[in-house]
Amino acid sequence: MSDDAAPTDFVREKIRADNASGKYANRVQTRFPPEPNGYLHIGHAKSICLNFGIAKDFDGTCKLRFDDTNPETEDQDYVDGIIEDVRWLGFEPDDIIYASDYFEQLYDWAMQLVERGLAYVDDQDAETISEQRGGFTTPGINSPFRDRTPEENSLLFAGMRNGDFADGEKVLRAKIDMNHENMQMRDPVMYRIRREHHVRTGTDWIIFPTYDWAHGQSDAIEGVTHSICTLEFDSHRPLYDWCLEQLELPREKPEQTEFARLNLTHTITSKRKLKTLVDDGIVDGWDDPRMPTIRGLRRRGYPASAIRAFMDHIGVSKANSTHDIELLESFIRTELNTSALRRMAVLRPIKVVITNWPDGQVDMREAVNNPEDSSAGTRQVPFSGELWIEQDDFKLDPPPKYFRLTLGREVRLRAGYFITANDVVTNEAGEVVEVHCTYDPETAGGQAPDGRKVKATIHWVSADTAVDATVHLYERLFNDAHPGAGNSDIMSSLNPHSRETVHAKLEPALADVDPGQVVQFERLGYFAADSSDPTVFHRTVGLKDEWANIVKRQKQGSK
Repeated sequence: MSDDAAPTDFVREKIRADNASGKYANRVQTRFPPEPNGYLHIGHAKSICLNFGIAKDFDGTCKLRFDDTNPETEDQDYVDGIIEDVRWLGFEPDDIIYASDYFEQLYDWAMQLVERGLAYVDDQDAETISEQRGGFTTPGINSPFRDRTPEENSLLFAGMRNGDFADGEKVLRAKIDMNHENMQMRDPVMYRIRREHHVRTGTDWIIFPTYDWAHGQSDAIEGVTHSICTLEFDSHRPLYDWCLEQLELPREKPEQTEFARLNLTHTITSKRKLKTLVDDGIVDGWDDPRMPTIRGLRRRGYPASAIRAFMDHIGVSKANSTHDIELLESFIRTELNTSALRRMAVLRPIKVVITNWPDGQVDMREAVNNPEDSSAGTRQVPFSGELWIEQDDFKLDPPPKYFRLTLGREVRLRAGYFITANDVVTNEAGEVVEVHCTYDPETAGGQAPDGRKVKATIHWVSADTAVDATVHLYERLFNDAHPGAGNSDIMSSLNPHSRETVHAKLEPALADVDPGQVVQFERLGYFAADSSDPTVFHRTVGLKDEWANIVKRQKQGSK
């Protein structure tokens, strides 16, 4: 990609400067390093787009590396799901690798630090070690085991590997500075004993490296040039550099750069909190369409191309900020407006009987598949004397400025005819269950030969050929724009009405959509066919552009 065409941000500018100086001989290599202890969410999508995007822009490489150093929380299903999600987003890793591939090298390097007096075995428990680290205004306290000799530490560390000690009985710590102003540098733990079955190494290892020891060294082994992390790791960078500086590396030392993570209103992206929603049955699973996981967004019908476009739009910055979820939805809506076929569906049906319709007659009405794409063509929709329309499209006692169907009023049926309501049938509760209308046969296609106009056009589905379906309508999972803000309980922000299920009537063409395909239910919104059940649809987004209204209010407020 030429410099003129390539996107720019502070990370890419740094890479351009490195290339200009010959720092890495014009070589660019990035990585996306998730821990396989859950499924990816929308926040990960930003990192994926950045790391793979940079590799593409600079003719480099980007590998998918699993940080599989916590065996008790990791699972092969997560590994498989993450690979699938990265590919669905539109990226193909140059290689798929694992931190566990390097366990032997990481151990050897750690032993080198032990032998040089730069690491020691500590017999204290995690709580004591944490207390001795002190605070930002108080110095740390040296471990009573800090001055063990390299010889003693070498024997103990080898014993940790060989299974001579119980879980938690000993840890290996880097020997740096217990008075360092950066808390991460106060003799951080490098290894801990955990007799847990590892998804790839089984029971071969009972000691496992911490993130801070495995991460930078894995980057160095692979030849990563630019290790791009979110801002919460900026305090870890001095430790990242310290560890690498103690070793003879096979290549140039990689450099860590931090960027602001993605925050969205009405959304949480903590894997721990998302897992709670799943485990407590608040949602149906990791792929529940209300979840901000890649799997959930995919099932809801979010196009991968729209997610990528959103990430390009918000860009990469050094300061954390929160974006309105309505902005993301605007990108989804824009993409689907051009790509989604139009179909008619009635979510809350009420029957219309056309009393002057010829008995047994069925018309085939021509309807446009997508007015934004002439190549999409048209389809034939059956029309008969009994139809379903939306309950909201008829009012026995209409409010002011209501222009849809009511007694004595004429409206247009989309791609059909003009009809006029004349009578109703009610149930014992006085609710309208059937509307009797007449139609004007001269208005086929929705145009009156005498030029008369109507103020409303409504959609419909022929009752004789309607397809029954279950449709899920979604609202925000959290009522608060910033759930959990100020250490508040996110559960107090849960929206008890985040999903409504209705039993709908669909035109026959909707029986033939592909799993996951998104269509526009005319006048209602965009809906995705379920990936496993063709009779179930999920509302992706509505038709109303809420982001445009937010921008309008912001402009008015700035005047």
